Amino acid sequence: MTGVQTNTMDGYLKRIFALMFGAVGVTAVAAYLTIWGGGLRFLINGAGTGFSALYYVLLFGGLAFSIWAQVRAFSLKPATAAVMLMIYAAIIGITLTPLLAVSLAVNPASILYAFILSALMFACMAMFGYKTVKNLSFLGIFLMMGMIGLILVGIASMFWPLGSTFATIVCFIGVLVFALFTAYDMQNLKIAYNTMSGGDDTSKNQLAVLGALHLYISFIAMFQYLLSLFNRE
Repeated sequence: MTGVQTNTMDGYLKRIFALMFGAVGVTAVAAYLTIWGGGLRFLINGAGTGFSALYYVLLFGGLAFSIWAQVRAFSLKPATAAVMLMIYAAIIGITLTPLLAVSLAVNPASILYAFILSALMFACMAMFGYKTVKNLSFLGIFLMMGMIGLILVGIASMFWPLGSTFATIVCFIGVLVFALFTAYDMQNLKIAYNTMSGGDDTSKNQLAVLGALHLYISFIAMFQYLLSLFNRE
């Protein structure tokens, strides 16, 4: 992967989206193998009333892994960073299986609907972020606060189930936050590339992997919140 050049903006964007959609594919395969390979039973406790210790290890371990990868993004070789992105995508695929299993049991079509809507929203927001001349940097602090709030609510919901109305509101907020994150990150990736236009290919490839990770997280988060929304009682 280190041989891939990103001398042009087109090459840079192609690499970002190739890595991002490759990660989405890995997530899908990991989820499929986990569900149909019987791995789901290891993620649910014996009584079937909650998640197992392994699930929490993967969930919080994946979160820590993604944060560490972002901090170390420009210290890793591009090929190593790309492999780490795929490992993270596999972990996400495994942790998504309880939600996917419920969706398959309640409304299988909701998975397709959520994926298509996520893809359309992602494409529109990515195009907006790339094309707009408006500076979106003012969104940064609000989006970060929103993401932290969503994470805290998600952790709290593991121990104290959310009311139906509140959970629905959280899903809508989650979709909005990560849709805006898509536009925000896309603009930042464009600006960062132009800033380092005279830089070496290694730095651009490192930035491409980091950008792919950011966009992947936004896409998967939108899919997850939409799927939860479609399967609300």
